[in-house]
Amino acid sequence: MNASESYAFLMKQLGYPKSDRFRAILENLLTPDRARIAAALPGTAEDVAEKTGLNADDIEKDLEYLFVRGAVFPRGDYAKREFFRFARSMGQFHDCTQATCVRDVDTDKEFYQLWQDFVMNEWYPDQGKSFAQAPRPSQRIVPAYSSIKDLPNILPQDDFREILKAQEHIAVVPCSCRYRTTSVDEHCEHTSEEDRWNCIQFGRSADYVDARSSGKTVTTEEALELSDQCEEDGLLHMWANHATMAGVGTSCQCCRDCCMIYIPADMAGTSIGKIWEKSRFQAVVDAEECGGCQECLDRCQFDAIEMVMPEASASGKKSKKMKAEVIADNCWGCGVCVIACETSGKEALSMFEARPPEFIPGLA
Repeated sequence: MNASESYAFLMKQLGYPKSDRFRAILENLLTPDRARIAAALPGTAEDVAEKTGLNADDIEKDLEYLFVRGAVFPRGDYAKREFFRFARSMGQFHDCTQATCVRDVDTDKEFYQLWQDFVMNEWYPDQGKSFAQAPRPSQRIVPAYSSIKDLPNILPQDDFREILKAQEHIAVVPCSCRYRTTSVDEHCEHTSEEDRWNCIQFGRSADYVDARSSGKTVTTEEALELSDQCEEDGLLHMWANHATMAGVGTSCQCCRDCCMIYIPADMAGTSIGKIWEKSRFQAVVDAEECGGCQECLDRCQFDAIEMVMPEASASGKKSKKMKAEVIADNCWGCGVCVIACETSGKEALSMFEARPPEFIPGLA
């Protein structure tokens, strides 16, 4: 097939056969010959040469380039890259082409602008609607460790530090969502991905990071330090909604203003509860200790805190200050509000165990 047919083929393969916006991304990423190579996959360089008539040595170099750029993926061992395929899904294509230090938020601004235009106008609205059909949440909030560390009955599955310690290989890459929003001058309200990479990869996903130099391997100690920093910034730990402690490829440290899950859900009016399960914990406010600083209100990403005028105390005194109050149904048990309260010196917020161990699938 010719180049135009190749772009059309790849567009159809990822579910957007009529999208001019997605075609613009492909044309930015793939030269006409590279589009023909990608469309001829799966196969080896020799297989592609037979299908396209292009030179096998040139194809081998182009496949390596596309592997580093996140468009094609080798079968089996990442170190022995011979047989390749194109991206299986838009989600994979989205993350792997953007979540890499090979890209730069300044010099690759056009690339990220094309992605932003596509996701905000086409992919995110479609994703938000599809989330509504999810049978159960696929991911679970893991609370900030510092918000629950003094509580009894903490399970390893509740403790992000224990989850990190259970991993054999850990790497970090730039968050695809935050790199893009930074590039288009819609900066994250919580953290700077240019200053610190926050997307954590494990196992084979970490091997993939090493093989294409899209990020860097970190030690367990470095990962624990990163976890602490994420909690201080108010980011949300994610893990599979299951009792497993291993076998998960990625743990995003999410935020509502950038996330490729939360933004589509908000756009479609779909509850985030269709995708993310709550932790086993819930926040609660001691109104007597609350100073009304509203730090927790600013930090909460689930609309779970409101400021109210409290009732008179037993002594008959009524506070002149608005106090924080947790809306239980809206609380996902992330604990970032507790950290904000501790930082302000009030410590009016705390966490309690709101759900039993069997709440986590696989622990029943």
